[in-house]
Amino acid sequence: MLGLRFTFQSEGMGAEDWLWQAAETAGVPIMISHAPLQLLDQVAKRHRRLRLAIDHLNLPKGKKDDAAFANLQDLLALAQNPNIAVKVDALPSYTTDSYPYRRLHNHIRRVYDAFGPKRMFWGADLTKLPCSYREAVTMFTEEISWFTPEDKEWIMGRGVCEWIDWKLP
Repeated sequence: MLGLRFTFQSEGMGAEDWLWQAAETAGVPIMISHAPLQLLDQVAKRHRRLRLAIDHLNLPKGKKDDAAFANLQDLLALAQNPNIAVKVDALPSYTTDSYPYRRLHNHIRRVYDAFGPKRMFWGADLTKLPCSYREAVTMFTEEISWFTPEDKEWIMGRGVCEWIDWKLP
């Protein structure tokens, strides 16, 4: 098993400390969607060896542009926990902008500055994308000029592989 994924869909989820402890003990990372950030901060501090990755930057469903990123600063504060990473996945679905989604680039830069390329994982989430898979890829590989080639290697796959301990050939 390379990891677990949980979506927090209802109030009161997250008090299952046995789960966090078991995953930490087993060395199994957890990917999390729509979780209270305060809870994740507490879990990360109590379980220092547990690796957590937050899906979709924990952006709210159905919001776009400034409304979608209104609480980004709260997420960025979690970067102080070295056992928390973020997934910059499905981002084109959080803007009314069109390819190359320049309105997203400043937000991506803030995430990069906080988490760095080794704890920032690209993903597409094809079920949400308002663009082609190719555009979702090239937005990161060709359109964000300040990413170095090494940054792209980490963001586009190496980082998540190392995070979940997936041995590459």
